[in-house]
Amino acid sequence: MAGTCFKCPVSLTVFKRSFCVTPRSGPASRTFFYGGRLGEKGVQEGCWAARPTALRTVGSFRFPAYFCFSCQESMSESLRTCYLYLNQTSRSFAAVIQALDGELRHAVCIFYLVLRALDTVEDDMTIPFEKKVPMLNDFHTYLYQADWCFTESHERDKQVLEDFATISLEFRNLGQEYQDVISDICQRMGVGMAEFLEKKVGSMKEWDQYCHYVAGLVGIGLSQLFSASQLEDPEVGRDTELANSMGLFLQKTNIIRDYLEDIQVARAFWPQEAWSQFACHLEDLAEPAHLTSALSCLNLLVTDALRHVPDVISYLARLRNQSVFNFCAIPQVMAIATLSACYNNPQVFQGVVKIRKGQAVTLMMQATNMAAVQSIMAQYSQKKTRTFL
Repeated sequence: MAGTCFKCPVSLTVFKRSFCVTPRSGPASRTFFYGGRLGEKGVQEGCWAARPTALRTVGSFRFPAYFCFSCQESMSESLRTCYLYLNQTSRSFAAVIQALDGELRHAVCIFYLVLRALDTVEDDMTIPFEKKVPMLNDFHTYLYQADWCFTESHERDKQVLEDFATISLEFRNLGQEYQDVISDICQRMGVGMAEFLEKKVGSMKEWDQYCHYVAGLVGIGLSQLFSASQLEDPEVGRDTELANSMGLFLQKTNIIRDYLEDIQVARAFWPQEAWSQFACHLEDLAEPAHLTSALSCLNLLVTDALRHVPDVISYLARLRNQSVFNFCAIPQVMAIATLSACYNNPQVFQGVVKIRKGQAVTLMMQATNMAAVQSIMAQYSQKKTRTFL
């Protein structure tokens, strides 16, 4: 297949199949942020105004179009600090997290910051291997050590490690049902990260396994938090297969999009089983002479990511709380738009592929019900593929 442009004959079939999924019996169900590279980084002041309500059903919500600077007045100083860190480390997730209803908002905020701290340890190439592995394996225990912090990181988000005591304090202030979920996911993720420090992503099966550790587990943990909050049915937290697919779809999109950024810092997340069909070395795909083969490999991975879409549709169809639905749906429609932009696009190997800001805002405002999400998925899956000769 090297030297040919790999087309995506099954992608449209996958999407058409996903659109036929109907909600399971019972009320329409309930979801999400995601692993590894936990979101887009940057500073965004303020927070989305979100009124805590007993239950808002999907379709009864107008997405907040304004910011609230007074909603933190009733918070403790340590909790306000946690929200400050949230806004500093992720523009995209800060908005949707702070729009969640009730106490779930705080639980997901702390969950995000705990995993951001864990991810910062994994990403920091200045931490010696013999020190990093025990840190990753033991990181969940630091949640219960009031004074633990790490001041030797050189990563951009090092403040979540330097002031981990504030984050762990608010973790211990959460209800026990939330603590149990966060601690369990942190432990499992740390072990998985440590495992992949010692090996590269080889087979497609290992790609799924890596994405499970850094993103699928996030989806599982979030689903369990949704159920623990009683905003969603217990089944949402129990169905780990669908929750895992939510994470894998987002993580694979990130990995595909970030090819060049990762190569430039000597990180390799594209599975060898895929790229070895088209090049001798992963970095060869960035060479202009290998463009045709590079596009073939890119399209192969995009097609693989698309197989998670039926599960995404099934998962979203279960959600009944509007704030949870928005939280889950918005990243998924952003992902399908990003995949559409990446497909057969040489820019993946030459720079950064981003969807337009106006396009992103439109997606956020539209993705508030299942009909709209299915329409968005169809729109981006049916766009004519660009052909580069």
